[in-house]
Amino acid sequence: MPGHRSALRLLSALIAATVLMAPGLATAQAVEPPPLRAYGALPSLELVELSPSGDRVAFIGVSGEQRRLVLVDLKAGTSLSNVDIGAIKMRGLRWIGEDRVLVISTQTAAARHLGIDDSEMTAGQIFDVGSGRVTQMLANMRGTLPVLMSRVYVSTAQGDPQLLVRAFSTQHPERVDLYRVDPETGRGRLAEIMFPDVDDFVFDPMADRTSARGEYNSRSGEWTLRVRSDGGAYRQVWRTNAPIDVPSLVGLGPGGDSVIVAADRPDLDDAGSKSTRVFDVRLSSGEWRPLDFEFEPDSLVFHPLTGRLIGAERIDDDRRSYLFTDTDADRLWKHAEGVLADKSPTIVSWSDDLRQAILFTSGAGDSGTYYLLDLDSVALNEIGSAYPDIAPESVGSIRSFSYNAADGLEIPGYLTLPPGESGARNLPLVVLVHGGPASHDTLSFDWWAQAIASRGYAVLQPNFRGSTGYGDDFMEAGYAEWGRKMQTDLSDGVRRLAADGVIDPARVCIMGASYGGYAAMAGPTLDPGVYRCAVSVNGVSDLRRMVNDEARVREHRDNETVRYWNRFMGAERLGDRSLDARSPAKVAAQADAPMLLIHGRDDTVVPIEQSRVMAQALRIAGKPVEIVELDGEDHWLSRSDTRLRMLNETIAFLDRYNPPN
Repeated sequence: MPGHRSALRLLSALIAATVLMAPGLATAQAVEPPPLRAYGALPSLELVELSPSGDRVAFIGVSGEQRRLVLVDLKAGTSLSNVDIGAIKMRGLRWIGEDRVLVISTQTAAARHLGIDDSEMTAGQIFDVGSGRVTQMLANMRGTLPVLMSRVYVSTAQGDPQLLVRAFSTQHPERVDLYRVDPETGRGRLAEIMFPDVDDFVFDPMADRTSARGEYNSRSGEWTLRVRSDGGAYRQVWRTNAPIDVPSLVGLGPGGDSVIVAADRPDLDDAGSKSTRVFDVRLSSGEWRPLDFEFEPDSLVFHPLTGRLIGAERIDDDRRSYLFTDTDADRLWKHAEGVLADKSPTIVSWSDDLRQAILFTSGAGDSGTYYLLDLDSVALNEIGSAYPDIAPESVGSIRSFSYNAADGLEIPGYLTLPPGESGARNLPLVVLVHGGPASHDTLSFDWWAQAIASRGYAVLQPNFRGSTGYGDDFMEAGYAEWGRKMQTDLSDGVRRLAADGVIDPARVCIMGASYGGYAAMAGPTLDPGVYRCAVSVNGVSDLRRMVNDEARVREHRDNETVRYWNRFMGAERLGDRSLDARSPAKVAAQADAPMLLIHGRDDTVVPIEQSRVMAQALRIAGKPVEIVELDGEDHWLSRSDTRLRMLNETIAFLDRYNPPN
């Protein structure tokens, strides 16, 4: 396939050209570690997407804060477009047929005249491949806010592709309706009335209509499942009280005549069998059937064209696994496993016929690589790197590391060592704590962990109790354990590494973002004697204030979000003063190590006041503290200049209080 090979050469050249526009990045060398800006830079290549036919590919090239949308015709071996789309915060990319691409981005904004405070608002722009014209979704529509309030669905049932998305109506503020949007004009027309209680829905692209709705009353905690009957009307098939663990609609079932629902249904568990939270619900009868996989899935996989369930995904300690019920998808995955047997590939995009796919790998010796797999030509081709300035020899080794907590619970995690130091002893250590806390780290390239390791530190990333990925019992073991066992799980890992001789227990610091930022502040205040310093990024310092803020910004003070945090934090009610004993800002006088607090001023998840009150409390207590406020930065460190500043401030702080040598 000469045209295919030339297209891949063209694709590689376009990627290289985009990367070369980044100023001042030196080629990584084995002797000297890459500069911190190589780690702080946004991935130079992201959101690689195949068109429905598999003949075209779209991706975002990044240089500094600037992004370019690049489109390539793989069949003809020609460039379709290479256009500057500016310094936007990219969140998604999707083909609309073969001739248009949807670019999804967010910005921190408010609509206070509508009662909407600062939030991360999502917008969609449609790029026309032929004309080069860019059209904003939902623009120039009277009475409709041009903000996407749900995921975007693509339907081709009526011929030309149409987009469906929920939007906020200024004329009917009590509704967040579903609109059908014309990709040519960006304008939409009402497709279905949806009141705010409709918190979830399933769209069937083949039938060109919604199939199910989930309705939730946040005050009462009542969740209702409604499905569409053959006649077109909705009917209720199930109702439950879910004050915290709210059920959710996941997608269409494998035959298109059912929907997948995630819910707690202990009444459907068979005696002696494992319980499940994922069910297949028949639209015609409302019958519930447990979905049974060989493993407990982390996520489900749906067909790119039909939207129907075709498989499940599981992230184990050392690799990602898929299990497919669709034979074509299974064939593609088995081939991917065979050609990338020494890696752990992720399927990030594929053609509608499941004959071509974009794969992504990262981990030991791999800072992130994209591949094109083509079953027709039986070829696997590397198309680009996410971090081209970080060579394989500059990626620190990553290995699974499990240990027992003080109460005997096994805590899984990962240990990253400085490049070339696989057998080193008595290393300085940084405990890097993930956010969530209902989340988990994986065995993959982590730009923050690798940046720290490149400066001579071992990095421990524990998946402490309360983390996801290890079953419900493990996650629920974290309930009410903020500042308690969730915290000592971290220092128990330090003690195990010290006992093994891997690290020097006198040279340990702790850091993290979001919940990890809380854990970083809680280390010196609630678990003293372990850490020489702490770095918190966008962290929570006052638990009661945080929950009260969540109550204030919601429609009702007693809502699902407040109930969720109270359970995880261990509060009996809103305003529970028992949280103060586990709030670093309230016990700042107990701090036994200096702290660096970094926070984005545009953070809409954890208000910047959380870091400011901590800094003030530490100063009043006479404790060493530094605070850095990042202009224009959100909760996720979405900008390269602020990522780099965070790394520079962090490494300088570590050099001052916990030097690697």
